[in-house]
Amino acid sequence: MEDGQIPQVVRKRRVLSGEKKYLVMEEVRRNPGKKGEILRREGLYRNDLQRYEEITREASIKALGQMRPGKKRVREVSVEVHDALQRDHDLQEKALAALTVEFMALKKNLE
Repeated sequence: MEDGQIPQVVRKRRVLSGEKKYLVMEEVRRNPGKKGEILRREGLYRNDLQRYEEITREASIKALGQMRPGKKRVREVSVEVHDALQRDHDLQEKALAALTVEFMALKKNLE
């Protein structure tokens, strides 16, 4: 480095997770008077926060637009699937009963 030159410091922009961005945005909403302090602490700019708010608004509108009024319908299960699940349940119940008997026998031997 030559005399009289100021060294250039390369700053990397922070990469924040979506959850962290949302938490920063919520913190600014709760404390609007500390907006500058929060942004400096996180290494963000006012434009970043505006972009997060715009994206959040658009995603909220999209998600709310996909909701349908009324109760959620109970999904019906076909008879074949119900019978298969019932057979599986019965097998697991028999296996549990056998293991319980075996456990009780082993426990009795230890006493």
